[in-house]
Amino acid sequence: MSPRAAPPRFGPLQLALAAAGTAAAALDLFMDGWVAAEYVRRGQPGWAALSLSLLAAASAAAQACSWLWLRSDPPALRPAVPTALLAALHLLQLGFLFRCLHALKVGWKVCWAKAEEEEEQRHMAFLSHDISMLRLFETFLENTPQLTLLLYIILQTNKAEISQGLGIGTALLCVSWSLLDYHQSLRSFLQDKYELSRGSSIIYFLWNLFLICPRILAVALFALLWPYGVAVHFPLVWLAMFLWVSLQGTNFMESPGPEQLYRAMVAVILYFSWFNVAQGRTLHRSIIYHSFILVDSTLLALSWLWGQAPSEDHWYLLPVVSAALPCYLLGLGLRVTYYKWLHPNRQVQQEDGYDEVDTNEGSDGLEFHSFSQADLVNRRMQCLAQIQFPVSQLARQRFLNGAAALESAA
Repeated sequence: MSPRAAPPRFGPLQLALAAAGTAAAALDLFMDGWVAAEYVRRGQPGWAALSLSLLAAASAAAQACSWLWLRSDPPALRPAVPTALLAALHLLQLGFLFRCLHALKVGWKVCWAKAEEEEEQRHMAFLSHDISMLRLFETFLENTPQLTLLLYIILQTNKAEISQGLGIGTALLCVSWSLLDYHQSLRSFLQDKYELSRGSSIIYFLWNLFLICPRILAVALFALLWPYGVAVHFPLVWLAMFLWVSLQGTNFMESPGPEQLYRAMVAVILYFSWFNVAQGRTLHRSIIYHSFILVDSTLLALSWLWGQAPSEDHWYLLPVVSAALPCYLLGLGLRVTYYKWLHPNRQVQQEDGYDEVDTNEGSDGLEFHSFSQADLVNRRMQCLAQIQFPVSQLARQRFLNGAAALESAA
């Protein structure tokens, strides 16, 4: 690993990864349609309707965020298309896909055109940060519920179709990859830091995967015992997470109404995975969260064991359930390993197995990239980066001054 003092340059490799991400989003949408069509073909329209309803709800929330962000962005940062066309694309649930294609167009220009390279680099970074955040939202609002539904159906029918197996595989990859992509996107705002190495990226990917899988399994097993119980359990836990997020005083969106939408989507993420939303020391919040999820998931699994002993057809579930707790603990162990030994930051002193994600103390050497009125900086994501990573008082003041100047200029 080598330190990096300037923002990363967008090159052919990044363009290829952006194209792969767009293709993956299209493939995931195709897989969802294929699975729903298979349900209809097998005479199970209820499951098809539920699957498509989850897809529609997730897409609507992501499209609403995308549209609100476009409305709040300075005119110079909006795509050069009529506002009415942008609104129509978002109503047709094509806003995120349009963003991806527009980013590929700008990325191609950055890679091969010579004119206004620096400005286009900043523009491309702005677009990439929004796409990363929207991908995270849509993934957790759509893939994790779909994954739980798929697993429940497989356990109930005791057989798996090819479409279901592929759907589970793509959903798991999308969930873990979206978290890694989001983390890397936030790190790009920092200067005087090391890049995320390949080994660190793999460990980051794995510990998220190992923490999410047992949670999804526990919810699916509870649904197997009491299908309508999930309709009670999810709103209750979601409401608790929503209140917890609200008490932390988030300030991500431009106005109070959209901020409630953001908090609602974060609450869905927290139902399945840890997500930091507030500045300050998060070690204690993280411990509280993981303890709650561990207890809640254990109770869900024990409820299934108590209420529905595995039959001969489901004999394999006992070893699977027995492995869920070690899997979750392994995920926690990998997280501690990542933050204690594999994290790329050379400035932050780690404490109790956690580092910059968990404390803003003792980090005078870490600063964000400063910017002027002319810079194209994604202010939303930079605010999140300030939450996720520690920052010195000097750097924080520079950021606040620059943000105020940018807002007044807009």
